Amino acid sequence: MAYAQIVIDINHSAVDRFFTYRIPDALPVKPGHHVFVPFGQGDRLKEGFVVALSDSTDLDPSAVKDIVRIIEPYPVLTEDQLALAKWMHTAYHCLFIDALCCMIPAQLRGQRVREKKVATVSIAPDINPEEQIALLMHAPVQQTVLRIVKDAGVIPKNEIGKLLPGASNAVRALLGKGILTEGSETVFRKPSSPVIPTAFHTLTEGQSNAVDTIVQSMNGPDHKTVLLHGVTGSGKTEVYLNAIRACIDRGKQAIVLVPEISLTPQTVGRFADRFGSRIAVLHSRLSVGERFDEWRRIRLKMADIVIGARSAVFAPVENLGLIIIDEEHESSYQSEKTPRYSAIDVAAQRAKLSGCTLVLGSATPQLISYYRALSGRYTLCSLPDRVAGRPLPEVEVINMRDELLLGNNSIFSDRLIELLSTTIGTGKQAMLFINRRGYSTFVSCRSCGYVLKCDNCDISLTYHKVEGRARCHYCGMTKPLPKECPNCGKPFLKQFGIGTEQVEETLHKLFPTVRSLRMDTDTMRTKDAYSRILSAFASGQAQVLIGTQMIAKGHDFPNVTLVGVVAADTTLNLPDYRSAERTFQLLTQVAGRAGRDETPGRVVLQTYAPQHPIIRFAREQNYPAFYQYEIAERKKMLYPPFSLFLRVVFSDTEEQKAAEACIAYAKSLEQELRKLLGEEGKNDILLFVAAEAPVARISGLTRFQLLVKLLRTKRLPDAIRLVYEFQSKSSDLCQSVELEVNPQDMY
Repeated sequence: MAYAQIVIDINHSAVDRFFTYRIPDALPVKPGHHVFVPFGQGDRLKEGFVVALSDSTDLDPSAVKDIVRIIEPYPVLTEDQLALAKWMHTAYHCLFIDALCCMIPAQLRGQRVREKKVATVSIAPDINPEEQIALLMHAPVQQTVLRIVKDAGVIPKNEIGKLLPGASNAVRALLGKGILTEGSETVFRKPSSPVIPTAFHTLTEGQSNAVDTIVQSMNGPDHKTVLLHGVTGSGKTEVYLNAIRACIDRGKQAIVLVPEISLTPQTVGRFADRFGSRIAVLHSRLSVGERFDEWRRIRLKMADIVIGARSAVFAPVENLGLIIIDEEHESSYQSEKTPRYSAIDVAAQRAKLSGCTLVLGSATPQLISYYRALSGRYTLCSLPDRVAGRPLPEVEVINMRDELLLGNNSIFSDRLIELLSTTIGTGKQAMLFINRRGYSTFVSCRSCGYVLKCDNCDISLTYHKVEGRARCHYCGMTKPLPKECPNCGKPFLKQFGIGTEQVEETLHKLFPTVRSLRMDTDTMRTKDAYSRILSAFASGQAQVLIGTQMIAKGHDFPNVTLVGVVAADTTLNLPDYRSAERTFQLLTQVAGRAGRDETPGRVVLQTYAPQHPIIRFAREQNYPAFYQYEIAERKKMLYPPFSLFLRVVFSDTEEQKAAEACIAYAKSLEQELRKLLGEEGKNDILLFVAAEAPVARISGLTRFQLLVKLLRTKRLPDAIRLVYEFQSKSSDLCQSVELEVNPQDMY
C-alpha cells in the first residue's frame, strides 16, 4: 500500500502540517502533484500538494482517506522546489502552504486559469485535396482556403482569416461539404517583447576572465557564488550572455533576475536575439493567462532560460545550472509580503540544493556582498573599465546654495540649463532624475505651519498637479487641495519640495518645444506602460526622460549624453543606517546612464551638501573608496554586517491595544532572550527599544514597534529563532504582528 504526505491548501496555522492519504492503485501520484482530497469531518474536497510518498503509515489504515484525483497530469512542483519550500518554512517561519504558493501561479489554485484552446480545421481523412481544388474552380475563395489548409496540415480558424480576409463563409462551406473537419489545439499565450539586436563583440580581458571564472564554477565540484562588480557600461550583460551560452551548451538551464519590470522588456529583447524562443518571462505585469502559460512552458521543459523579477527565482526549472541576479543591490529583491523572503537568499539556497552557480552583478554591490567577497565567502570578479575604452561620464557637482545667492530660484542650476540646451540642440538625449513623484512633496500653511496630512496615515500628503489633488503615497487616499488652511482658515497654503511633475513643468517652461516622457509610479499604471515609454525614448520620440529611481537601473540608451540629478541629497539624511549606501548607489547608477556610446557623457549632481563624502565618492564613481569609508562607519557604530536588526511591528485600530501588545511582548521576550544568551552572550543585545513607530499610523492602524539590534555571533541564529517563535505565539495580541529581519525601511 502506498501513502502520500500532503499539505492542504488552507492558509491557517492549525493545519500547517502534513496529512497522510492513501494512494489508490490506479492513481500515478508523485511528489509535487496537485490533488483533490477529502478533508475534515464533512469530507469536503480540498486542494493539496503531495510532498512525499511512503510505503507504510503509523496511523490506523481504516482511518486513512483516499486521494480523490490528480488535478494536473504532471507534478506542478519539482523536487528542488519542495526542498526549497521546507527551507523557507523554517528560515522565514511561514506556513508551509505560503512557501509552496510562491512557486505556482496564483490562479492555478482553484483552477481559475486553464489552457487556451483554439478551433482548428484540417482536411478530412478521406478527401483528396488536389481533386477538390480542381472541382472548386468556380469557388476561388474556397480553392484558396483549401490550398492554405493543405499546406498547413492543421491550422487555427482565425489564422485563415488573417491570411485571407473574409474567408469565414468559405470555411463554413467547406466544413458543410465534409471537405474540411474541425478540431482544437492548445496554444500558449506569449507576452509580446521586441527582439533587440545585440552584436557579438570580442570580450575584453576583464569580461573574458569573468566568464572563465563563472564557467569554472559551473564545471567544478564546489559551485560558488560569484560577485561581478563592474562599473556602469562595463559589459556585465555580455558576461551574462556568454555564461548562459556555456550553461546551455552543458545541457543545463538558467534563471536571470532583474530588479524592475521596466528592465524586463529590454533584457528579454537582448536575450531573445541570442537565444530565440527558448526564453520564458515571469513578472507581475503579465496577464493571468500569459503568466500561467509561461510557467507551463518552463514546467514542460520548453524553455531553457527564465527571465523575470523577484518571483522568477521560484521558476519550476528542473535542470538548473546558473542563477544570475542583476543589480543585486536593489531593495526590490526583498519581499514585503508573507513570507518576507529575500530573493538573493532564496537563490543562494536554491543554488545549494541544485548544485548550480550563483552570480550577483552590480556596479554598486550591497555592502554586505562586497564584504563577503573580500572575506573570501564569494568569488570577486571586477570590470573596472567601460567597453571599447569609453570613459566614465564627467560628473559636475553644483552647489545649489550658491545658485540661490546668485539669484537663481529655479529647480535647475544655470549649468544644467546650459547643458540641456546644448544636448537638445545637437540631437542628443538627456535624463532628469528626481526620486520623488508628484508635483510637491508636501503642502504647508505659511501662517500657522500646519501640514496637510492623510486622514488614515501619520504622513504628509503629496500634491499631484496633474490630478489637482493631494495624495497619500502609503494608503492611496486622495483629497482636493483646500483653498484655505484647515487649521487657521487663512489662504496661505503653499506647496513645498520637488517631484517629477514639477521637473517636467519647469523643463517645458524653459524649452517649450522639447518632447519629454515621465516615468514614475503614476505613469506606469497600465500593463504596457513600461515597454511603451522605454521604446518611445529609445526610438528618439522624446528628447528628455524624466523619472524616479525607475530610470536609474540598467537601462542602455546610446544617445543619452547628459544626466541631471535634480536633488542629489534627497535620501542622504533619512533616519536609516543604509541612507549613505543607498544614496551612493542611486547617484552612481543614474550617472552611469550617460555616455554609453561613442559620445562622452556628462552628469550634473545638484546638491546642498557638496562636501559630503558620499557626494564626493559618487562624483568620482569610486566604489572601493566608498566601501572603505562606509564599512569603517558601520564597524564604529556596530551596524550590519557586524550586527543584525529585528523589528516587530504591532498594529491595531485601537492605539492602547497596539501599545499594550508591544510592551507585553517586549517584556516577556527580553527575559527569554537574556536567558537564552546566558552570561557569555550578555553583551549581544546592542539595542532593545519598544516605542511608537516612526510613522505612527498607516491605513487607519496605529503602530508600535520593538526594535532589537543583536551582535553577529554564533548565538545569533538561536536568538532569531526565539524572536520568530514569540512572534507566532503573539499573533492574537492585536490586529497585526509582523516581524522583519534587517527591514528595508525603518519607518
